Amino acid sequence: MQQPHPRTFVAVVAILALIHVGTARDLRNVTEPKNPEVCTRLTASGGDDSEAIQKALDSCDKGKAVALVKGTFYSGPLDIPSGVSILVEEKVTLKALTDPKLYDVGANTCGTLNDYGVGCKAFINMYQAHGSGIYGKGTIDGQGNVTMTGKNESWYQLAHDALLGGTYQNNPPLIQINNSVDITLYQITLLNSAYFTVRVYETNGLTVWGLTILAPYYARNTDGVGPVGCQNVTIVHNFISIGDDNVVVKALTAPSRYISIYNNHFETGNGMSIGSEVNYGASHVTVANLTLNGSTNGVHVKSNMFRGGHITRASFSNICIINVQKPIHVDMEYMNLTGNRIPEFHDITFNNIKVLTKGRFIFHGLSESNPAWVRLRDVHIKNGSVWLTSNARMTGAPMLDATGDLCPYQGNS
Repeated sequence: MQQPHPRTFVAVVAILALIHVGTARDLRNVTEPKNPEVCTRLTASGGDDSEAIQKALDSCDKGKAVALVKGTFYSGPLDIPSGVSILVEEKVTLKALTDPKLYDVGANTCGTLNDYGVGCKAFINMYQAHGSGIYGKGTIDGQGNVTMTGKNESWYQLAHDALLGGTYQNNPPLIQINNSVDITLYQITLLNSAYFTVRVYETNGLTVWGLTILAPYYARNTDGVGPVGCQNVTIVHNFISIGDDNVVVKALTAPSRYISIYNNHFETGNGMSIGSEVNYGASHVTVANLTLNGSTNGVHVKSNMFRGGHITRASFSNICIINVQKPIHVDMEYMNLTGNRIPEFHDITFNNIKVLTKGRFIFHGLSESNPAWVRLRDVHIKNGSVWLTSNARMTGAPMLDATGDLCPYQGNS
């Protein structure tokens, strides 16, 4: 998998996008983050640095960061206190130790298969934090591709076993953020997460700016950035190539709203997604200036009668898509899961979309009385594409005139 080529971006593009979409976005005035002042500088020991890093984090003053300045650090799970950050400097790597026992939450299930898949603590954790973050041009490596300690397979092989057996793998997420306020992830490279890469629950104020997130295309459930029940989220200037949703907005435990996703570039993965867990509703989501090259889906808006919920005021604009099987996939019967929770899709808008290769465009509502409501404006697709609609109320139509063989790069610099 190739690293992204450097590109220069102009910040005014994001500013103009903010003005254009009004309140269907992060309500904060978000500007490019700056690295915090450093409280302690650490050099890798060559062994297990868990204790040294955690001790430094616990003693760091609020508003400052623990800096990893030299070498390759190895650590078990770390807890970042409220107001404190970690800074991984350029050419420095923080690697997650691969012993499942370190991440187990008490039932001795981490590193095994079962019917739940929630037996592991994340590598880096924030809980009820205010103003914490992860910064720097270095790398955090989850080592999902490395054989687990005491096992004969890697985290990724365990996930493949779960897929074959219809069960769930108990693997640790790379970064888990819960019930927090004003969290920042800036410039860091995140590699080979064993499970979800950045998973964020019920947090108000999240900025993900200039990250590179990489995992193999076959790495199951390695979603790039996944806000769940979050408000006031900005995800900008990121390069993401992984094995599941590149960015996915969910509302499993609380409403998700006021979310801005601008100037990103996605390669392998399942694309830009909303759902399918939108039980509490996802709204005011704005995606603009996005390129996708090689993902399974381009834009994927999904729910079903098992999960229900509404998706409304979702806007997708200035998007270029190439080498994608399903460039636009709107589905109210995702995975054909049934139940008594009725999903509703309203006010979903596609504007200035260019799809440069043939694909399948799918718009599936639930019924004639509960359709998917979609607006198309300036949507250009390749002649010979497949257009499938059922129970969809659509304003506008695509134009079969897309030309060109290259999407302009959007992402980090």
